[in-house]
Amino acid sequence: MFSTGQIYFAIFFVIVFVIAMVFVYKKDFKIHKTFYKGSSLCVLVGFLSFVAILFVLKYYLKNY
Repeated sequence: MFSTGQIYFAIFFVIVFVIAMVFVYKKDFKIHKTFYKGSSLCVLVGFLSFVAILFVLKYYLKNY
């Protein structure tokens, strides 16, 4: 299905991508603590609300 070169490239790409993301995250960690304080709670509430709306729509469309 995949050639050996494609598999090596995918593995190499994933490793380099993860290392780059960790490096960038560590670099921006101080800025995120300063400017985005308390935003995780808003994201959590928004996500839970979205899931609740999906369940309500599923129930409503199934029964009507």
